[in-house]
This record gives sequence, structure tokens and C-alpha cells, in this order.
Amino acid sequence: MRAYTPKDDVQAKPYYTNRYYVAPQVPKQKVESDAVFAADLAAIKAKFEVSDAYIQVGQMVVYIKAQDNFGVLQLARDELEYTQLSEMSAIDWLAKNGTFEIFYQMLSMNKRKRIRIKMSINKGQAVNSVEKLFRSADWSEREMFDMFGIEANGHPFMKRILMPYDWQGHPLLKTYPLQGDEFAAWYEVDKIYGKEARDIIGPELRDTAKVDRYDSQRFSRLGHEVAKGTKITGNEPKTNQNYQEDGGVFMVKKFDKESSTIVNDPQR
Repeated sequence: MRAYTPKDDVQAKPYYTNRYYVAPQVPKQKVESDAVFAADLAAIKAKFEVSDAYIQVGQMVVYIKAQDNFGVLQLARDELEYTQLSEMSAIDWLAKNGTFEIFYQMLSMNKRKRIRIKMSINKGQAVNSVEKLFRSADWSEREMFDMFGIEANGHPFMKRILMPYDWQGHPLLKTYPLQGDEFAAWYEVDKIYGKEARDIIGPELRDTAKVDRYDSQRFSRLGHEVAKGTKITGNEPKTNQNYQEDGGVFMVKKFDKESSTIVNDPQR
């Protein structure tokens, strides 16, 4: 019998167990260890409040107040030569501390440096749009609204970008079901056929790993395909698999499975 191992405080253990895994933290360095980053941080601190700053994976991470995001990014662009906003989005920490973390990934080609500006907002709080500073923020802010429900004040077109305009919920929230909620299960059916067709069609299957051999297109019945809508009896004749289109290719012999040879010897 396997010896019993106490599992007290198993979530606090920083190593792998059969129940939890705590990812190791990437080492952090002080900003003073890099002269360029130290000068950039000093310029930001001269005009804005910074709650924390460090260097991680070769880039500087700076935490600011949410209301200062436009000003800090404008300073970084105009005075510190970080002229590219390569990425921005949010992280859902609502269950942990009731906040979202917003980050802006910026690049300076002249300095060959990257900085990441971070800030926290509460649920339901909007952010200042930076679309007027960086055109790349246009779609990124719309995606952040679409996936997390975070609005950007001052955005010229604050609408969903990935999901339909009338979609309910925000798919990247950690509380959103992996396979969608009830609204997602019936969206296409209600939209195309109406709610009265629910009992006839049934809910949508959003499990990407599921393979249904009786799907409407018969895609998963390789070798036993039948016409769409044909009733499956289980006695369908086997379909010969051809390796070329009908008619073959000019000057090339027709290939099919019956005339092919399967090589089992890897050294052949």
C-alpha cells in the first residue's frame, strides 16, 4: 500500500504535485541595472506616479495609475522614443483581487528596448482610449471590450470586433464557460431558424474535440461517405479512396488505394 502523504497547504507548495502546479517566477532585476531604462523611468516618475518598476526578461515593467495611461504613453512616444505599440490587452484577476490588469507593450527601434506599461482597474471601470496616439490600439481596444467587457472612453467605434454585435457575455472572462453558456448554445439556431426550431434542431455542440460520425456533412465517415441527408443504416458500401481528382493529372498514372503499396519497412 502506498504510504499516506499529508496534503496540508498543498496550494502553497512551489513545486509540482498531483493536484496543483505553481509556475516559477521569472527573475526580476532592478531598473538601476540598465542605464537606458533608469533614465526612462526617471522621466516617467518626474510627471506621473509609479507604484512599481523592474526589469524582467530584458524589458522594463512599469505600474501606473489608470487615469494616467494616455499621458504616460504620450510621454513614452514623444520623449522616450517608444514609437510602436505592439500589443495591448487585459488579464482577468477578478476572482483574485476584483480587478483587471491592463498592459501596453511598447517598442523603441532607436533604443532597441521594450517597456510594458501596466495598470489595474475595477470591474465596470472604463479606460482612456489611446487610439489617437497609436492607430494599432483601434482594434486592440475593441477586442478588449469584446472579450472582457472593458470600454475605452474616446474610442471612435467602440463595438465588438470578433463576436457578433448582439452577443451576450465576454468569452475571455474566467467565469465564462469553456464551451459557452446557454445563449451560445442556441445563438445560431435562434438567429437562423427561430426559437421555435429548438426542439427540432437541438443545441449547438461547441466541443472542438468531439467527432460525430453522423454529422450532417458526413465528414467524419471517411471511406463510408454518403450524400447529405441520407439516413444512416450501418450497411453503407465502402468508398474507394482516390489520391487524385477525377480524371487524374496529365501524363501521370491514376492513383488509388487498391493499386498502392504500403511500405512497412522503414529501412526499405
